Amino acid sequence: MRLRYEVGHWVARGFMRIAGWRVKGQMPEYPRIVVIAAPHTTNWDFVYLMAAAMVLKAPISWLGKKELFRAPFGWIMRTLGGIPVNRSTSTNLVEQVAEQLRASEPMAVVIPPSGTRGSAPHWKSGFYWIAVKAEARIVCGYLDYAKKEAGLGVNFQPTGDVSSDMVPVRKFYEPIQGKNPDNLTPVRLKEEEST
Repeated sequence: MRLRYEVGHWVARGFMRIAGWRVKGQMPEYPRIVVIAAPHTTNWDFVYLMAAAMVLKAPISWLGKKELFRAPFGWIMRTLGGIPVNRSTSTNLVEQVAEQLRASEPMAVVIPPSGTRGSAPHWKSGFYWIAVKAEARIVCGYLDYAKKEAGLGVNFQPTGDVSSDMVPVRKFYEPIQGKNPDNLTPVRLKEEEST
């Protein structure tokens, strides 16, 4: 497993160098982490996300629709840290993922809060409440296609005060450009609309 991890690191470094991308930042030393994956505007985001994680030697988990985990490629998705999610039923996903974070520490789970590659009215707040319930640290992960830069930036412990906590998040993502700008979702949670 260790050898496969090291090989993946060097392959990812080569891939990012050939693609002209830089990788910056580092994962904070904390047992439970929720990584925001933003902006999310194309399927290519997953490729660069995985490559950046391997370059940083940051073992991550991520949520994906259960259809991605079917044969013959399901084992690859699980090996890459995928956790299958059934989006057709109303399950308490926030509580499930928070419980998994608490039980599996150390663990870092990556969540794209826009919830879609297309534009939406606001971010989904699941990432935030998972972090609150699991007492996890939130890390702003990013892919800036204008700069060809991937990495990890601002990190903080959420307080439960959504409006205050989202101010530095908005400021961080303001200059970052996704591959398809027309698909950007505003960095705002629905809970903030009532404040």
